[in-house]
Amino acid sequence: MFGTLANGTRIESVQLTSRAGVRVRIITLGARIQSINAPDRSGKLGDVVLGFSNPQAYVKYGNYFGATVGRFANRIAHGRFTLDGHAYQLSINDRGNSLHGGKRGFDKRIWTIDSVHSGTSASAVLSYVSPNGQEGYPGTLHVTATFTLFNSGELRIDYRATTDKPTIVNLSSHSYFNLSPGDPAHFSVSHDILQINASRYTPMNASEIPTGRIAPVEGTPFDFLEPTRIGLRIHDGSDPQILYGRGYDMNFVLNGRPGTLRLAARLEDPRSGRVLSIYTTAPGLQFYSGNFLNGTIVGRGGIAYRQGDAAVFEPQDFPDAPNHPNFPSATLDPGQVYHNTIVYRFSVIR
Repeated sequence: MFGTLANGTRIESVQLTSRAGVRVRIITLGARIQSINAPDRSGKLGDVVLGFSNPQAYVKYGNYFGATVGRFANRIAHGRFTLDGHAYQLSINDRGNSLHGGKRGFDKRIWTIDSVHSGTSASAVLSYVSPNGQEGYPGTLHVTATFTLFNSGELRIDYRATTDKPTIVNLSSHSYFNLSPGDPAHFSVSHDILQINASRYTPMNASEIPTGRIAPVEGTPFDFLEPTRIGLRIHDGSDPQILYGRGYDMNFVLNGRPGTLRLAARLEDPRSGRVLSIYTTAPGLQFYSGNFLNGTIVGRGGIAYRQGDAAVFEPQDFPDAPNHPNFPSATLDPGQVYHNTIVYRFSVIR
């Protein structure tokens, strides 16, 4: 058990271990990654995701630390969409929009541990049933999140969902990565080297809602096709997109065919030698540079989390997809199975 909420609800946990030394803890509050311990170039383990040591802190601070986000990850303009001629109004929780499923999205729900397995890999299957009308979404949605840790140290997440009524689905994982844990003097990720496998992105307005355009990254601060320091262009005030997001908070259109597992991003920390490679089947990747961490959140080890202290990578369907016919569809019909695979592969450079 990981602890209890203020109302007495028990939060369970599962720890997965690998022969490569990587250890992952999953908790039932939001099907959340609570910790990932991975070795640096000297073999020393460190927790590479931001988080807390008790469930009450996750509720107090919010910000989706490590959570499974849904029923629709990212934003939907004004919380409104039309599906099969029916108009739906979702709960509003972000500047007049709906974000990450609304006021009580999947990150705030208590999931069930269905099974735990060990062997050549260690895995845990968590599930949740979202009833018809929850947060305004149509259809009863049955969701599973399968976390598999291979002996190589690779963590795979498989999200699956089915519905009894046409609906929209977009599930993702919202871990805050910092590959130099335990070093408060050099905690910022601004010196980390990032590469994103995307030649295009979806520009947004001041409310961080896509305009509907799909534009090339070339000549913008969002060009990470070649390995680039995160902090190199983050202060480029000539681009309004940087101002809207207070840094990086942008959906990238991943190269390659959606539905196939392919490299989305690679993050390298020259200080610790840790490297995180992210693979996904999703069409998009939201890169968020922790811009709304304001120094009032105290995490594990007594470290105050500040702006730029982490990098978040959310493999996803495009934000506001139901309102843009030119975006890949996020509709799920009865008889279909939604599936999004996310892989975190850890390695080191010497």
